[in-house]
Amino acid sequence: MNTIYHIAARSDWEQARRDGEYTMSTRGRTLAEEGFIHCSTADQVAGVANLFYNGATDLVLLVIDPAKVGSKIQYDDVPGQPKPYPHIYSPLNTDAVVEVRPWPAADACP
Repeated sequence: MNTIYHIAARSDWEQARRDGEYTMSTRGRTLAEEGFIHCSTADQVAGVANLFYNGATDLVLLVIDPAKVGSKIQYDDVPGQPKPYPHIYSPLNTDAVVEVRPWPAADACP
């Protein structure tokens, strides 16, 4: 399985489980505001965490199976980054999340 990852506030993920879909894009920004949900490949997660989530608490790492995502995933170039990042262009169906890991944790990195 080729997985992608998303760092989420635990409370946002818990709300998504109740609603059946996840609609946050990134820290403090919704899908409606950004136009897509920011995701990462395994080798991009740590950089994203350091850049955007430094100092944040009560986070989880969503492990997502792209084959189960019910909407479009597109890999987009990001200025200054060597590889494109995966983005989900509509709400994420929660059943595509195959694992939820505490973040940060020594074993949380893919």
